[in-house]
Amino acid sequence: MYSLLESLRSALQSIRAHTMRSFLTTLGIIIGVASVIAVVSLIQGLSYSITSKFEGLGSNSLTLRSETPFSEAIQGKRNRLTLRDFEAITHHIDDISDVTPMFQTGGDFGGTIRYRAQSTVSRVLATRRNFQDSRQIYTELGRFITDADDRSRRRVVVIGSKLRENLELPDDPVGEFIELGGEWFKIVGMTETRGEMFGFSQDDYAVIPFGTGMALSSDPLRQDIQISFNVTDVAQIDAVRDRITGLLRQLHELKPGQADDFKVETASQLTETFSSVISSVTVVLGGIVGVSLLVGGIGIMNIMLVSVTERTREIGISKALGAKRHHILLQFLIEATVLSLLGGAIGVAIGYGLGFGVAKLIPGFPDAVVPWWAVVVAFGFSTLVGVVFGLMPAAKAAKLDPIEALRYE
Repeated sequence: MYSLLESLRSALQSIRAHTMRSFLTTLGIIIGVASVIAVVSLIQGLSYSITSKFEGLGSNSLTLRSETPFSEAIQGKRNRLTLRDFEAITHHIDDISDVTPMFQTGGDFGGTIRYRAQSTVSRVLATRRNFQDSRQIYTELGRFITDADDRSRRRVVVIGSKLRENLELPDDPVGEFIELGGEWFKIVGMTETRGEMFGFSQDDYAVIPFGTGMALSSDPLRQDIQISFNVTDVAQIDAVRDRITGLLRQLHELKPGQADDFKVETASQLTETFSSVISSVTVVLGGIVGVSLLVGGIGIMNIMLVSVTERTREIGISKALGAKRHHILLQFLIEATVLSLLGGAIGVAIGYGLGFGVAKLIPGFPDAVVPWWAVVVAFGFSTLVGVVFGLMPAAKAAKLDPIEALRYE
């Protein structure tokens, strides 16, 4: 223990004696660790933000959508879920509730919306009352769409706060009229503000009754819709999914062995899929920026070799006074490890600040999150770099012949 403490004291004394050289030596480690922490914190912050949104849908929530393989999509083919599918699920599947159809009118990129002299392009969603519960979207002003609106195909609309801003509507737009697809709609509500994500607003949309959207559709029977619903008993979620799959395969006349032209997803599946993608991205980007840690390790090895050469006479005196090989080895190895750990600590602090700074500079980007394992990995890798790249100089110092070392000029 005394030998270890003495080696640590000697290492710290050597680092203080050459402050600038020590800083430049650890610069590679600092840059590497800071890069890893910053990248991981940004990706993990994004992951936690989106995962929490998926989890808000509930563990018993399912979403049904059409799916077209890429090979068919490039040929111009598009699979659809139609109103016939929705009605079949509603009438033939038990143990489900809040069955909500939804589709986007005006094409994949939205439709033109006008208010007086102002116009903008925004998403127009046709859906029903249950949409606000299944998507956790509630009104801040006015009300949401009702069943009566849907049955009567009323020209009413609920807008997002960003759409109100783009159209320069009053702060309380309820009661105003806007033009959608050549038809005038009365604003009955405005939803709560959800902010931005990836620089895109989550409040730039309009919601109209499903029946109204179908009435305005050029071909309502072939309109591709998305269906969301809740399973009343979570334990039956797999059984319900199997029954829906069997029903739709029968309706779509799919033969045994033929792939489904639809997809049933739970909120937990969406979360797991996204998490696996995020994990892969984290590993790849972390590995790329982690290369700089190796560069930092090489810098430590070079400086430690120079240090061994400078302190050859000192090593000779130590051996002449009775120092063993393992004492010399330990002294230089601890010095290299301490340099790496100092670089790692500074890198973690810089990376932490850098991640949060970048997150704040990007509009709508969620706050950075630094997971504990990233800090552990950073320090662990720093220690490993110090041991691996400090081993060769330490071994060289330990092997010096004391007589030759004392003669060194």
